[in-house]
Amino acid sequence: MYATGYCPSNPDGSKGPCPRGYGALIGTATLCSLLEIGLSFTRPKLLKKLFPPLVTGPTVALIGISLVESGFKNWAGGSGECSERPTSGPYVLCPAVGAPHALPWGSAEFIGLGFSVFATIILCERFGSSIMKSCAVVIGLLVGCIIAAATGYFSSTGIDAAPAASFIWVKTFPLTVYGPIILPLLAVYIVLMMEAIGDISATCDVSRLSVQGPLFDSRIQGGVLADGLNGLLAGLFTITPMSTFAQNNGVIALTRCANRKAGYACCFFLLIMGIFSKFAAALVAIPSAVLGGMTTFLFSAVAISGIRIISTIHFSRRNRFILTAAMSLGFGATLVPTWFTYVFTYSGGNKAKQGFFNAIELICETGFALTAFVSIFLNLILPEEIEDEDARSFTAEEREREAEREDYGKGGSGSEEGDVEKTDRVEGVAK
Repeated sequence: MYATGYCPSNPDGSKGPCPRGYGALIGTATLCSLLEIGLSFTRPKLLKKLFPPLVTGPTVALIGISLVESGFKNWAGGSGECSERPTSGPYVLCPAVGAPHALPWGSAEFIGLGFSVFATIILCERFGSSIMKSCAVVIGLLVGCIIAAATGYFSSTGIDAAPAASFIWVKTFPLTVYGPIILPLLAVYIVLMMEAIGDISATCDVSRLSVQGPLFDSRIQGGVLADGLNGLLAGLFTITPMSTFAQNNGVIALTRCANRKAGYACCFFLLIMGIFSKFAAALVAIPSAVLGGMTTFLFSAVAISGIRIISTIHFSRRNRFILTAAMSLGFGATLVPTWFTYVFTYSGGNKAKQGFFNAIELICETGFALTAFVSIFLNLILPEEIEDEDARSFTAEEREREAEREDYGKGGSGSEEGDVEKTDRVEGVAK
């Protein structure tokens, strides 16, 4: 928007405030959310064909693996600009220069602070009572916060600056539609739908619910519809599109609590903290290293849920091929997210064309989205293989033994009369 002049720049070349541009962003996002809402009304039979465990399993695994990166960066001090360890500027230290107990990213103090949370979770699982095991995440976070407060990592600046209470529409923006970002935002909602399907599958898995069948298909439909409505309401509430919170799957797996009433209670507390800003500011003040030690564990649980879903698949040659092809690209895009950045070199004035290229680039640089698309495509075009379930498989050693048995049987049948004569002679000697 700044490059095209839609948003103003300051005389020194820096980007100026642009409420008009932000209104165009959330207005366009609100319009594009209708795509995900419409896809949620797809027939369950088609959803089942498009998103079997062969698709949702690797997608969930890649979601967890990609999130572990952000958790590990926070563990080392933060996932923002300070993680690049610049040599100058306000982010030479994490979280920023001037913050309490600011240190370079990756300092031993940050690693130790995050490890205190991680180690507490493990100790609760090994030595804690049943209630401590269920609350291991909360106890680990509490221990990390106590250590951080005692060593001077907390800052009250954000808490003091936050208003006592706030609400939506205190600040509004003019909602408009900005054409060049329609295609990229449509791609964003497709990615969000893939993530929602993966997270819902992981939630069913850790909640010990079936990840196949009509009831599961209904849950997928409802979840995609809720995610689309969430994006619609987010724009009307003056914020950008939201995605499903994958950490909750780790919480369910660890606490073994999948009761919906717990979810309703969480919604209530989120509303309270959203209205009374001091509560939200207190949570934001928690050091990144403390959160990183906790979220790394929770994100790993998401990846394990994906592996668990994959384990329910029959490992035929076809399914192995699909998993290999999809996850090779997914792992590659996750490990090297800029691999597709320089493919399109178009720099003309066609905004629609540029938006189309940006949408393709977004999908190709998002590991779990690329895995989902490739696995869906291959699952639809590759024919099912007819396998004989009763056919025996042999190792080299077993095949050699089988050949020896066959040779022994042939030799025995050809000398049957000789064996009888030998037996008569042995009986005569015995007499």
